[in-house]
Amino acid sequence: MQTIVECVPNFSEGEDRDKIESILQALLAGPDVHVLGTQMDTDHNRTVVTFVGTRETVGEAALRAIGRAAELIDLNGHRGVHPRMGATDVVPFVPIKGVDLSDCAEIARRIAEETWRRFRIPTYLYEAAARDPRRKNLEYVRRGQFEQLREEVRQNPDRRPDFGEADLHPTAGATAVGARNFLIAYNINLESSDLTLGKSIARKIRASNGGLPAVKALGVKVKALGLVQVSMNLTDFLTTSISTVFDAVAAEAASAGVAIESSEIVGLVPRRAIENVDIVRLRLRNFSDKLILENQIEEAQGNIL
Repeated sequence: MQTIVECVPNFSEGEDRDKIESILQALLAGPDVHVLGTQMDTDHNRTVVTFVGTRETVGEAALRAIGRAAELIDLNGHRGVHPRMGATDVVPFVPIKGVDLSDCAEIARRIAEETWRRFRIPTYLYEAAARDPRRKNLEYVRRGQFEQLREEVRQNPDRRPDFGEADLHPTAGATAVGARNFLIAYNINLESSDLTLGKSIARKIRASNGGLPAVKALGVKVKALGLVQVSMNLTDFLTTSISTVFDAVAAEAASAGVAIESSEIVGLVPRRAIENVDIVRLRLRNFSDKLILENQIEEAQGNIL
């Protein structure tokens, strides 16, 4: 593999493992594609799949998965704490080797157009692939989620998709396809069931409210743990590290008399983002070398980096 592109599709299904296995089978039904990790979350009712392919194969693999997800997932009955607008909610392409962000943006635009052409699922371009500067922000694209977007897209020209008509797919909704640099999905669980506290901490630390740069955050309830979680995306770990975020959340929680129960990384993480992190101090749940991106790529393909 002279080129390596990572793709991290998020599917709006976190309970039915058979459906996810079927999506993975479709994804893998082609050459030069390797699944590096799959994480299902019942509270978010969402599954994050991390896979890699070449510049030539990664897009078709994503399309196979999008098509299968549209067959299996009906958003009309979907419930979960994570915002979503599509059966395949987001499909980001990330440069790893022999490609850059502009290459990934080109892949994203082609896959977005093909998603509409093949499956009649309207698509929105976001991050580096966006045509409208406002749509660089995924939250702007996805605001109101499936139910509200379904109504607004028919009436408001600003909400029309980049590819497709002014109507969502009746069961698969819409999909956001983009290109970005590496993002770390990181959650911190509070020893509290107070959702108001979780939302307050999220507001204080996220960049959009003047908090930590390159941090997106939501406060959500995790029924499986009976706790509240600050669920985050770190869009530039070199600007704001995992340790910095943990310390900020811990400080805000401590001021309310609440401790940190645990934290967790969702998906994979680059080695340099974790190499100086104190795993014990951050109370990282279920962390192992298998969560390190480079380790998974090397295991799948031999030493190809």
